[in-house]
Amino acid sequence: MWKRKVMKKKSRTTLKQNYWRAVSVCFLIAVLTAAYPLSTTFLSLRTDTGQTVDVVPFTPDVSNSETVFETVKHFFSNTFLQDFYQGKAGEAAGLLTDLLTPVTSPFFSLLRTVNNFVTDELGLAIIFPVIGIAAAVLYQIFINNILLIGEKRFFLETHNYHHTPVSKIFFLYKLRCVANPAWIMLCRSFFQFVWSLTIVGGIIKHYEFSMIPFILAENPKISRKNAFFLSRQLTHRNKWKLFLLDLSFIGWKLLSALTLGLLDFFYVNPYITGCRSELYLSLRRNYVLSRAACYECLSDSTLEHVPTEDELLIMKALYDDSQGPYTKMTSFKPDQYPAFLFSIQPPLRAVRYPVNADRKYDLLSYVFLFFAFSAFGWLLELLSCLFRNGTLPDNFLLFGPWIPMYGLCGILLLTVMKRLMDKPALVFMLNLIIYSAAEYAVNWITDKDPGVSAVDYSSYLLNLNGRIYAGSSVIYALLGCAFLYYLAPRWDSLFTRLTRAKRRLICAVLSILFLTDLALSVYIRTL
Repeated sequence: MWKRKVMKKKSRTTLKQNYWRAVSVCFLIAVLTAAYPLSTTFLSLRTDTGQTVDVVPFTPDVSNSETVFETVKHFFSNTFLQDFYQGKAGEAAGLLTDLLTPVTSPFFSLLRTVNNFVTDELGLAIIFPVIGIAAAVLYQIFINNILLIGEKRFFLETHNYHHTPVSKIFFLYKLRCVANPAWIMLCRSFFQFVWSLTIVGGIIKHYEFSMIPFILAENPKISRKNAFFLSRQLTHRNKWKLFLLDLSFIGWKLLSALTLGLLDFFYVNPYITGCRSELYLSLRRNYVLSRAACYECLSDSTLEHVPTEDELLIMKALYDDSQGPYTKMTSFKPDQYPAFLFSIQPPLRAVRYPVNADRKYDLLSYVFLFFAFSAFGWLLELLSCLFRNGTLPDNFLLFGPWIPMYGLCGILLLTVMKRLMDKPALVFMLNLIIYSAAEYAVNWITDKDPGVSAVDYSSYLLNLNGRIYAGSSVIYALLGCAFLYYLAPRWDSLFTRLTRAKRRLICAVLSILFLTDLALSVYIRTL
């Protein structure tokens, strides 16, 4: 039997021991999956219309509440629904919709596309929202749900292994085990949606299905039937207690809303998720000890029993004899879960030593990475505009496929962060400052040029002189971290495989094309 006070006390204790890692994990999940909409809504809240734009890329400029209102106006005009949404009650319902639902939801993407079919002619404005629905569905299935399972895995491990890395949220990708968890989570979402049509049944099934992500975090190869069965068994006669547990967090959520979501980032989200993880560990422990049906599917005993150093050495020696993927590697570290004991083992290519993020770059590498990240930024802006508005961007300063600001920021980050790569939290904060300063400077300069349409963020709640705002700074700070820790070392690794003569030729050609483009762009704008 479990008690709410015991779960909360254990959660607070674990959170104190792993505070910054837990905060980092929940922050990444909030931004990448919109699992905590209250946390991210305030980053991009508009003060003029009440619209919100999610901080995740490739999302539309129209909020969920505006989407619902447009749908009602098109299909339920002159009915009580239109009167409802035009009144004060509708404004309150719209605010709750924006605060509690992610913009990346496939359901709202479908509504936006339906609205476009009603109001627009066939063309890019229709085609790309349709593609956007498919992208939203795929994102939900293969990224959103998989990362949520990874978050649960992090909190399960960190209960006993206090140096669990933040990268644990990607563990299913590393194991190359995505299809089965994605299918089970899709079934969970479908059944939850169907039951939600009955309202009361939706609430009951919400708690009945609540253990499925934790079960998949422990055993990603479990069958769909067994996953649903175990979740139903673990929550049997506990649904009311689960409801009371969620109810006890309302005060924290209200306090977080008063702090514009900051308290969510720095305490509430890790605390609540940690509490639910402690609850799962308690429920699974009792279930395994009872030897009830299908208990053997809860197969990761290392979550409960931490092997001693001697036990690890013996098991590692036995594992070496099996010639598994970790045979030639030291696969366990102090206070970290021994990965070679997990029931699912990745292919050999997935456990090779990663490219060193703090590697040294020579001059040619810096030149190449400047153009590579400039082109990457151009492609990102192009695709984002197409998916959000169905149109091509018209604010590129140069004619070529590159945005120099991305390249300059990338090179600046590589130079400044060279000695701080082992402190990702500090790197993220410095990225945030550097990007904000760079964007502010660029927008200040473009304000002086009447021929260039400057970006205006003055309608956002968290902005500075209309030149930067919190949502943009956060997402691009994360993009900078991705460049530092993943993109730059891998791109440079591919680049350095070429001979030095070829590298010089590539850099020379790119430099000539860029300088020609720059000169031509300046000349045309001065005419």
